[in-house]
Amino acid sequence: MTSSTTATESIRELLLSRIRDVPDYPKPGVMFKDITPLLADPEAFAALTDTLAEMCVRHGATKIVGLEARGFILAAPVAVRAGLGFVPVRKAGKLPGATLSQAYELEYGTAEIEIHAEDLSADDRIMVIDDILATGGTAEASLELIRRAGAEVAGVAVLMELGFLQGRARMEQALAGAPLEALIHV
Repeated sequence: MTSSTTATESIRELLLSRIRDVPDYPKPGVMFKDITPLLADPEAFAALTDTLAEMCVRHGATKIVGLEARGFILAAPVAVRAGLGFVPVRKAGKLPGATLSQAYELEYGTAEIEIHAEDLSADDRIMVIDDILATGGTAEASLELIRRAGAEVAGVAVLMELGFLQGRARMEQALAGAPLEALIHV
């Protein structure tokens, strides 16, 4: 599976230059990719928002799903810029009312995410947005939730893909042919 992107090299360079490496966080041996400097830079944040909004329009999305928590920060302004609705996927127990939930495997245990089913319909094409694709577990579970709610998956877009964690391979079956786009590959 290949990743297609529309971001120019200069936009990629701008975004990458605003992502800070934090060694040994949250534990020794981990190189954390901190996006807060990117969010603090209005030029970089606007470039990211515009690029992701263009992807959503290009893939015919009717709504955007943002994954808790940093995916909310990226997806909400993209939804506004693209003129689309925003639907949060949250950790279990955080949404009021009737929800659909999806459990998924982590390296050491399980987690569960939820969505308000009434926020999606059979007419919707959903673009999932998150900051980083790591192992792919949360994104994969979100695709299951979207389909269980009756909507179609238009694609997945992330700021950064950590290729060494093989998240793309894990998600291949769940994508079912939908595109997975990453602006930056590490």
